[in-house]
Amino acid sequence: MIATETKIETVSYLINGAWETPDGRTLHPVTNPATGAVMAQVPFATASDVDRAVRTAHEAFLKWRDVPVVDRCQVLYRYKALLEKHAGEVAGILTRENGKTLDDSKAEVRRMIQMVEVACGMPSLMMGDSLNDVAHGIDCKTIRQPIGVCAGITPFNFPAMVPMWMHPFAIACGNTFVLKPSEKVPLTPTRAIELLHDAGLPPGVLNLLHGGKEAVDALLHHPLVKAVSFVGSTPVARYIYMTAAAEGKRVQALGGAKNHLVVMADADMPKTVEAIIGSAFGAAGERCLAGSVLVPVGDAAGPLLDLLVKRTKALAVGDGSQQGVEMGPLVTSDHCRKVEGYIEKGVAEGATPLVDGRERKAEGGFFLGPTIFDNVTPEMTIGREEIFGPVLSVMRVGTLEEAIQLVNRSPFGNATAIFTSSGKSAREYSSKCEVGMVGVNVGVAAPMAFFPFAGWKNSFFGDLHAHGKDAISFYTEQKVIMSRWF
Repeated sequence: MIATETKIETVSYLINGAWETPDGRTLHPVTNPATGAVMAQVPFATASDVDRAVRTAHEAFLKWRDVPVVDRCQVLYRYKALLEKHAGEVAGILTRENGKTLDDSKAEVRRMIQMVEVACGMPSLMMGDSLNDVAHGIDCKTIRQPIGVCAGITPFNFPAMVPMWMHPFAIACGNTFVLKPSEKVPLTPTRAIELLHDAGLPPGVLNLLHGGKEAVDALLHHPLVKAVSFVGSTPVARYIYMTAAAEGKRVQALGGAKNHLVVMADADMPKTVEAIIGSAFGAAGERCLAGSVLVPVGDAAGPLLDLLVKRTKALAVGDGSQQGVEMGPLVTSDHCRKVEGYIEKGVAEGATPLVDGRERKAEGGFFLGPTIFDNVTPEMTIGREEIFGPVLSVMRVGTLEEAIQLVNRSPFGNATAIFTSSGKSAREYSSKCEVGMVGVNVGVAAPMAFFPFAGWKNSFFGDLHAHGKDAISFYTEQKVIMSRWF
């Protein structure tokens, strides 16, 4: 029997500036992963709800696009101030519904605020180019204009930050937006949008819906939606990209990953181990930037694994809201069972468990301890598929060249890292690996808001990445104007 918290709220939609709780919709339970208790219920939007939100956004766009960019940004300045004021509250909500530690949540909220900070610079970021006398008496300039209604479909693992990869940039560019966050964690994005509403955003500029596949498909096929941003698994990202692109929409679809952490024998082992712990087991491994394959090169394996196994066994697992906890639960009971199934497959396929997370399971919440497998091969299920949980697979190689070949054979290309004290090794690896984001002695190569989130291969479908300069290109059309005056 699933426990229930004292107060069960029904999460609301925001359409045309008004909060509403629709009747007659399918309700999905929202659970606290640390206790298993139901704490809210979220109504699933129908195609009719999506149509109403999109049409509202389109009507708002016809006015919002003409608001001067400096005035559009004033809303975001007020929004940033509100986010700063309520940062602790938002982080607490995030931990309660997602399960990550409070420190992780606070870091995520800081990242979400940084996205808004960068979007506030839109008067400079949207600037075009100009040149007089490209021919006799003829001048030429480029301008950037908004494209219309944009949609965002965001995942459960970063419910505060990932929506901010999208809507602040889109809105500052003069577009309007419909956000459909993960139904698993609707409370954090809803509170964030409440604060944006309080900042004085005009009605209809941003609309918030909750739901599942019906809502997503309605957004992908709606003729008034001009651009779609998505973050999630690779199969869904591929589906989003193919479906929306076939409808003539602009698409950026960020998918899954199988990120490799390469460790050379000359690495600073104690610091490297701490970076690996944070990369592989931070947020319970539920990150598309999580290190999931550890690649010791040559003599690195012995001292590295001795330290790593000892540190992993001592890792404090528990309720992320409690002090001293280093890893919280997984997001749902279903996902916890799925990750446990991967551990079972690892054992069945011949990998050697150095640390077995099944021994750290706890009653009540969706807990599974960190797991390390040695002697993993690329053909094994745990060495091939994205697990999205605290499972680290060790694949030993003899040389840096072999490590590069191993990484480049992966169908994913999201992030990677190399740990070394050799500039030559770092430069060679950074240059030759076929991966979009590379860390050098950095376990989680997460770019700041002013750089793009640059996944490659099956980790990204589209042409323009999330945030950074790519966001401005994605959310605008460029127009070239040539003029001559008689």
